[in-house]
Amino acid sequence: MQKRKLGNSGLEVSALGLGCMGLSFGYGPAMEKQDAINLIRKAFEHGITFFDTAEAYGPFTNEELLGEALEPFRDEVVIATKFGFREGKTSLGVDSRPENIRAVAEAALKRLRTDVIDLLYQHRVDPNVPIEDVAGTVKDLIKEGKVKHFGLSEAGVQTIRQAHAVLPVAVLQSEYSLWWREPEQEILPTLEDLGIGFIPFSPLGRGFLTGKIDEHTTFDKTDFRNIVPRFSEDNRKANQALVDLLGKIATKKNATPAQIALAWLLAQKTWIVPIPGTTKLHRLEENVGSAAITLGAADLEEINGAISTIEVQGARYPEQLQKMVGR
Repeated sequence: MQKRKLGNSGLEVSALGLGCMGLSFGYGPAMEKQDAINLIRKAFEHGITFFDTAEAYGPFTNEELLGEALEPFRDEVVIATKFGFREGKTSLGVDSRPENIRAVAEAALKRLRTDVIDLLYQHRVDPNVPIEDVAGTVKDLIKEGKVKHFGLSEAGVQTIRQAHAVLPVAVLQSEYSLWWREPEQEILPTLEDLGIGFIPFSPLGRGFLTGKIDEHTTFDKTDFRNIVPRFSEDNRKANQALVDLLGKIATKKNATPAQIALAWLLAQKTWIVPIPGTTKLHRLEENVGSAAITLGAADLEEINGAISTIEVQGARYPEQLQKMVGR
């Protein structure tokens, strides 16, 4: 698989990463541990060198899983993890106090079985802690050799610029896909201006853009999508038009809707690296195949023109979680 450089940071990773949250958390029961380890190692065999986790995924179990799975080839991969929630639990709210950042970093090093974290993100902006203090704490961790690069997740333009003035932000991670294009308005131009890479999470619309979910789909009771407005039965029915359109384009390209959705993201900027997650080996292989699909200017024009006629229905987060993004 081709490699990509994330902005001016010097951080180079595979064109696609693996978002590992769903192996342990968020979309129903956790995978059996050995099956999850096998999937992670299979991703590496397919050329994926960028793996995304967080203390909050579990909490803690996802980092432990990655630590064990990646240990045999630790030096050949880039591991990204995150701090920023009280006790690692999203339900308890944000916590980016310097002492918590340090404690999380130390614990993550042990769970990940490594002596350095390649990329450490602030998971969500903490309005009670100046971003300058957050960046300054990570800067100290970098000086101490415990962290290599600093990232932000779901941060707004002002926060990105303030943090970057203290410590270069290597990458921003936020949701971006054919059904959530808001980053194109302010975020992408800011990242380009500052030389910051971009990591789109949920690049397949939390699974919806694969075409395998419709208004009749039922999710496990612990699945996060049950509380997402965009996944209400009525909104899934309304948003089916987008998937149908992707299906038509995919047929022309001898590809799948998921592959077109990922190839579209890869075609936007050379410093974008999507991190689709999956628990299924055949889906992993399907996603990897998207990196070999080239969409030319005419293809992109056709996709953008067709998609501009469709208005996606439903918010991407329930109200209480929406308040935590874009700050």
